[in-house]
Amino acid sequence: MVDEQNIYEIALTKLPGLGSQLTRLLVSYCGSPKAVFESTTGKLLKIPGIGGGKAKSILDGAKSALLEAEQVLKQAEEMEVQPLFYTSPKYPDRLKQIADAPVLLYYHGNSNLNQTRIISIVGTRQITSYGQNVTERIVEELKQYNVMVVSGLAYGVDIVAHRAALQAGMPTIGVMASGLDIIYPAAHRKYAERMLTQGGLLTENVFGTKPDAPRFPARNRIIAGMSDCTIVIEAAIKSGSLITADIAHSYDKEVLAVPGNITSPLSEGTNYLIKTNKAAAYTTAQDLVELLNWDLQDAAAAKTKATKLVFDATDFNPDELKVLQVLQQTREEQMDNLSWKAQVPVSLLASVLLNLEFRGIVRALPGKRFMLLQK
Repeated sequence: MVDEQNIYEIALTKLPGLGSQLTRLLVSYCGSPKAVFESTTGKLLKIPGIGGGKAKSILDGAKSALLEAEQVLKQAEEMEVQPLFYTSPKYPDRLKQIADAPVLLYYHGNSNLNQTRIISIVGTRQITSYGQNVTERIVEELKQYNVMVVSGLAYGVDIVAHRAALQAGMPTIGVMASGLDIIYPAAHRKYAERMLTQGGLLTENVFGTKPDAPRFPARNRIIAGMSDCTIVIEAAIKSGSLITADIAHSYDKEVLAVPGNITSPLSEGTNYLIKTNKAAAYTTAQDLVELLNWDLQDAAAAKTKATKLVFDATDFNPDELKVLQVLQQTREEQMDNLSWKAQVPVSLLASVLLNLEFRGIVRALPGKRFMLLQK
């Protein structure tokens, strides 16, 4: 069944002369994509950046844009592709923070594009045995951190990263410079098909779009923008991978580069990034963990999880839960205060606390005070 809202969202991208920023401005002022198409010339002229020519173009092109959008959406439904407008909760949140992010993405896959940890891996198409070994090792090292791997489905480092992620059982996203109906290069179709059930394919390009040269730098901004950090494996001094690293750097994203042989042209780019402080050196996964503070996050999560285990309702009676909920907030409490805050009579509280103490969950302190212990 055709979704009316999706039709208006897609149609916005079919109006001539509207970039991503102006499109977002139109939606913000009008209230919704549908409202843009229902606006009058007078209303459009009140929007900053919309002059008479632009308003006329929007109104004159509305009908054909909507008709084209209907066809696109029908094809999307046939291919099980999700159009993700920037207001969709499924749209990558990390991209929403970037001014030149696409207003609409086409996604075919089964993974959450807002996964907690997302890393981009990019590099040369002429990968060496060193680059291949390093790429596979990096992916294997990242497995324990529940990472999603993003790359561009290209020859070389890209496909090695995707393949390693698939073998490790990790979700991996291929960001394409073409429409989702054109797998490029065609030799990677079998990997692309596997990714549909273990990650997915993502593009800003409508069906039928060919992977022309200018679309690759545009594709690279999505790769850089939707991840927490971009890792460059091997790259020449003038390469698309360095463009991706520069884009990530401009977005205030972290960049890591793998040091390489100083006699290898394919290490010139990565060594240059490190030398100019545009990237930190990647030698082990610990470099990434410390750069993104994953170790601190995991420690905090473990502490929270341990605390939550104390409050499993199936393990405690109602009075015990009341006491534990108070101690979770204060960590330590005097018995009379604890009785009042938990609404448990002092006569009953003594036995409740004794049971919790026997179980190693609370500790009695001098002055009739009790402290919650971490498991």
